[in-house]
Amino acid sequence: MLLLMAVCLVAEPKTCREEQIVWSIENAAAMQCMSAAQFAIVEWQTSHPAWHVTRWRCVPTSAKKIDI
Repeated sequence: MLLLMAVCLVAEPKTCREEQIVWSIENAAAMQCMSAAQFAIVEWQTSHPAWHVTRWRCVPTSAKKIDI
């Protein structure tokens, strides 16, 4: 399961990027991912104080295109 986050710089809100956190809970229900995501977002936000999470969602790893 992937947690996809849109994050923007606090000092420059128009400077944004996508971050992702990969979990080993591929077969987890969407509600499990959404519950766990809240804690992961807080951890990420704490370790990246210059950035602000603006949006996020849980998606199966197979749904995200990965370039090889």
